[in-house]
Amino acid sequence: MNVCIIGNGVTGFTAAIRLRERRPDWKITMISGESTHPYSRPALMYIFMGHMRYGDTKPFADSFWTERRIDLVRAWVTRIDTANRRLELHRGEPIAYDKLLLATGSKSNRFGWPGQDLEGVQGLYDLMDLRRLYENVKTTRAAVIVGGGLIGIELAEMLHTRHIPVTFIVREESFWDNVLPREESGMINRVIRKAGIGLLLERNLKSIEGDAKGRVRAAITDRGETLDCQIVGLTAGVSPNLDLVKETSIDTGRGILVDPSLRTSVDAVYAAGDCAEIVKGNGDRNLLQQVWYTGKMQGRVVADVMAGDEAIYDPGIWYNSAKFLDLEYQTYGRVGFKVEGEKSLFWEHESGLHAVRIVHTDGEGVIGFNLMGVRYRHEVCERWIREQRSPGWVLDHLAEANFDGEFFRRHENEIVGVMKEQIQ
Repeated sequence: MNVCIIGNGVTGFTAAIRLRERRPDWKITMISGESTHPYSRPALMYIFMGHMRYGDTKPFADSFWTERRIDLVRAWVTRIDTANRRLELHRGEPIAYDKLLLATGSKSNRFGWPGQDLEGVQGLYDLMDLRRLYENVKTTRAAVIVGGGLIGIELAEMLHTRHIPVTFIVREESFWDNVLPREESGMINRVIRKAGIGLLLERNLKSIEGDAKGRVRAAITDRGETLDCQIVGLTAGVSPNLDLVKETSIDTGRGILVDPSLRTSVDAVYAAGDCAEIVKGNGDRNLLQQVWYTGKMQGRVVADVMAGDEAIYDPGIWYNSAKFLDLEYQTYGRVGFKVEGEKSLFWEHESGLHAVRIVHTDGEGVIGFNLMGVRYRHEVCERWIREQRSPGWVLDHLAEANFDGEFFRRHENEIVGVMKEQIQ
């Protein structure tokens, strides 16, 4: 049995390792044109900022793959021939497969803006983007970032450390307010502006202008503002990378359509990670999940299915964490989903740099937590959500969740007092 995996991100390499455990006699080939060895994409910013080297981002030593007899092919797949189960590459001979996993990830959104193909316009998703950034900053005096998400804030911090003035163009009323409640989003606005980063809200990018050499010279907003810049970072989200499947019979929607076992519409072809759109059925919205831990979970599930098991992907209780410059953020469960009967308990420190939100419903108890500048234990918050603990019970036991270090100031007494008044 010959299994091919297109993509060597967290989903691809997790699936490869799991398959080798399950099927010691199968041939496994992982193909990527980006890099020979897998690495951690979330670490790109730390490479640029000098906190890590590229080699530090590899999850295993290079010898790991040889020892486990997982072949690594450095090439771009140019065509998937599903009828003959064959992959054509940009160089070298085609590769035959018996089973195929598509783990092609995402790509930065581009919405057809005039000038979006100029030199100096880029996203921040892969090693190629990082290399472009190294070159682009050499001649950059100012930068504009389009979009107010997690990748945008990372890019802003990266440029800020090089003393390059940065301005955000954000279409929403407040930074990331399509995900965060109003208070948390407002806190991020303040942190960004305090750092000296420009923030233009309720604006859209109209066009990007270039100079005579075809490089960026300015970004134009829909209000007619001209922002001189030499880099435009396009960070208005990412979309599943469907380039390889467009000319195939594999069904797609927003992503590559798969069932809950991560099978595509074509026999012996599977998809997982950022590129996969899981069809839920029963009127539920299809599931697209594009974070590191869900990619890892899907990689393990799809490997078991490819090995012959009956397995279903269960995303469990949602969580995510990030940093907005120096402000830490964690979320567990359902926050901002605006489900029927949803209620919030909210506390914010007088400094404006710490906040806790506990979301609950009368029927389910606590359903979510948002933490800003405060760290709580993942396993504790998840357990309380799973056990449907009441808000009052959670407040009585809130100190159990605190994960702040020994010398961090703790705020439980104040939080509990404020929230119990809100309950009453």
